[in-house]
Amino acid sequence: MFGVLNIYKPKGMTSHDVVAVLRKKLNIKQVGHTGTLDPFAEGVLPVCIGKATRLIEYFDDDKEYLATIQFGCATDTYDIEGKITKTGSKKVTREEIQNALKNFEGEITQIPPIYSAIKVNGKKLYEYAREGKEINIEPRKVNIFKIELKDFNETSQQADILIKCSKGTYIRSIANDLGENLGCFGHLIKLIRTQAGKFRVEESIQLNTEKIQEHLQNPINALSLPIIQVNDSQHVQISHGNPINITNNKIKSGDFLILFYNNAIDAIGIFDGEKVKVKKVFI
Repeated sequence: MFGVLNIYKPKGMTSHDVVAVLRKKLNIKQVGHTGTLDPFAEGVLPVCIGKATRLIEYFDDDKEYLATIQFGCATDTYDIEGKITKTGSKKVTREEIQNALKNFEGEITQIPPIYSAIKVNGKKLYEYAREGKEINIEPRKVNIFKIELKDFNETSQQADILIKCSKGTYIRSIANDLGENLGCFGHLIKLIRTQAGKFRVEESIQLNTEKIQEHLQNPINALSLPIIQVNDSQHVQISHGNPINITNNKIKSGDFLILFYNNAIDAIGIFDGEKVKVKKVFI
C-alpha cells in the first residue's frame, strides 16, 4: 500500500488519533501525517501510507486557513480553550480590521504561544506554562502570502479571516496580535485548514469513509520536485543505490529530483552538479 489520503480531520481529534484510526482500518503500521492540527481545529490533514511516509519531508509546506476570531478578550492559549487574561470594551469596525490586517502581510515576526509544542532546552513550551514558569520565547519569521477579511459580524464582534501562510505560522498568535493591535484583544474560536500543500478541503474525505484505501492518491501529485524519467539501465543502478548521469540544463546543483520509472517513483535523488546521488529508494 503506497499513497496519500487527503483526510478531513474532525474537531476534537488529535492528528495522532487520525493516524491511529487509519493504522487500524488499513492494517498497516507505516502511517504518518504531514503536519499537526490542534485538536480543536479541523480540516485538511494529508496522511501518507506505506513507504510514502518517507516522502513527507519533500511535500509542499504552504498552508491556508479560515480562522474565526472573537474580539473583546484575550486568553492565555490564544484560543477558545484557554483562560481569559484580558478584556476590552472597544467595538471594532470592518474598516479597522481590514486596515490592521495590512500589518500582517508578507514576512512578519511572531512569538509562538506559550501553549505550544515547541521545545526550549529540551522541554515543550506548554510544559513550562502548566508549571507556571516563565520562559523566554524566541520570535520567529514567517511568511503571510495572503490575509483577507471574509466576513465580520459587528454585533458579535466575530471575524472570519482567510490566511495563506508558510510552514510554522501560528494562527493563534495572529488572532492574539491582531486583537492587541486593534486595542480590543482577541482570540481564536474556530480554525479550518482549507489547504495543505496541494491538498484542498473540497477534495478531502471523511475518516469513516468506506473502502478508504480506494481514495489513495499517487504522492507524486503532492510533490513539486522536477521529474526525471530513467531508463532500464539507470533503473538497475538506482536499485543498487548507485548515482546516475543525467542531461538536463534546468537542473541546478543541490536540487532534489524524483527519479521516475515505469509510472512509479524509483527514488528521490539530489544533483551534485555532475551526477544524481540517490537519497531514498522506493523500488
